Amino acid sequence: MSLAVVFSRARHGLDAPLVTVEVHISNGLPAFQLVGLPETSVKESRDRVRSAMVNSGFAFPDRKITVNLAPADLPKEGGRFDLPIALGIIVASGQLAEKSLQGYEFCGELALSGEIRSIVGEIPVAIACRDAGREVVLPMLNAQQAQQVPKVVVHGAEHLLQVHSFLLAQQPLPAIPALPVREQQHLPDLADVKGQAHAKRVLEIAAAGEHNLLMLGPAGTGKSMLAQRLPGIMPPLTEPEALATAAIYSIAGLKRNLTDWQQRPFRSPHHTSSAVALVGGGSVPRPGEISLSHHGILFLDELPEFPRKVLDVLREPLETGVVHISRAARQAEFPAQFQLVAALNPSPTGHHQDGRATPEQVMRYLNRLSGPFIDRIELQIEVPLLPKGMLSQHTQEESSASVRERVLAARQLQLARQGKANARLSGSEIADFCPLQQADARFLEDTIHRFKLSARTYHKIIKVARSIADLQQQAQISRAHLMEALSYRALERLLSYLKN
Repeated sequence: MSLAVVFSRARHGLDAPLVTVEVHISNGLPAFQLVGLPETSVKESRDRVRSAMVNSGFAFPDRKITVNLAPADLPKEGGRFDLPIALGIIVASGQLAEKSLQGYEFCGELALSGEIRSIVGEIPVAIACRDAGREVVLPMLNAQQAQQVPKVVVHGAEHLLQVHSFLLAQQPLPAIPALPVREQQHLPDLADVKGQAHAKRVLEIAAAGEHNLLMLGPAGTGKSMLAQRLPGIMPPLTEPEALATAAIYSIAGLKRNLTDWQQRPFRSPHHTSSAVALVGGGSVPRPGEISLSHHGILFLDELPEFPRKVLDVLREPLETGVVHISRAARQAEFPAQFQLVAALNPSPTGHHQDGRATPEQVMRYLNRLSGPFIDRIELQIEVPLLPKGMLSQHTQEESSASVRERVLAARQLQLARQGKANARLSGSEIADFCPLQQADARFLEDTIHRFKLSARTYHKIIKVARSIADLQQQAQISRAHLMEALSYRALERLLSYLKN
């Protein structure tokens, strides 16, 4: 047969669209033509496939070979199409029956020796194959990761000859080795932080409702320590959340280990990071730090040291939970449902009113944070210096394990009531799941107008109050819950005071 059809998958954002590899061998001068909007790395597969087939003992046709990667308007990049192209040539040249390819999809880059090298983005490929009802053959290293996708049949191969023998039903492909299990990482414990009971209380509320948190205080008060201990009190990832996180890491060329499969990501980019590093981008769009923090925590230390323009690009993802990247030839959408935790000092010197920074310097330093950006952060607190004698006291602080129990109980209430964390509620859902007594609603609205806060702040205060009530296992939001939630918006007034 001179025509063969092989199924493969391309990479487009977080999706793996189907690519039909059509190979036709016809009479004429020897040639190898590749069509279907291939990029340079795909065009180079002509030389890789030829050498891999010859070195594996296959006869390479001395005729005109045309390979079409359909659909023609979908850009193709990478070496993932080497294996399906080689199999298409083998079938079209009569060295393998076409029916043996039925029910399978193939992805893999070929070495000149015929060995199969790993690709990027195996998790989306495995998910797409599962949804299409087909089995997938991947490089062995990719198959190790892809086997974590439930309800999909994954095969791992190390050489082109192994795939050929498997399709001929002569011998099975090698067993996929289990992922190496690293020693369980011990997350930092909240008991290590001396004092700061107020900050710990707010950290618990942030974990319970998945709220954004901003901490202001002098250098060395424990802001970074508190942020690093947030993952230890948060609920583990659910299976769909863990799979979505693994898919993002997969297309970024990173791996998720079995020990951290259900552990929430914690990303802490340096303040010299660019806007593209945070939100993603590139000629072939790649996920940035906010997408790598999906269902996890993005910690920005020394917040004013980030350029204001860089911080402002986070405003839309904070609201929508997704980021849209548009380039001249490519567009992509990545999920970015992250929890922002930020820390900053009250002045460039690290302290307020220490005499080393003028009021103008303090104002210029704090003005790096825009009002709309601050407005999107629900919990804003001050972390003060510890009182004298606190560090030398041998007091038993509450552990992360005990705090986590309360957080888990509160999160279970939220999932049973509305199916999501409180911070993710929309405006209409707030009316359904966070009703206020009429007097309390008037009190909150009067307070919002008195302090000239935004309508966004009004809804965020209600969601924080809902989380406080959930931690206390109370079905109704009370005035006390609202007042506590309002107290965590004092930073806006504090910043205004510091600037003056």
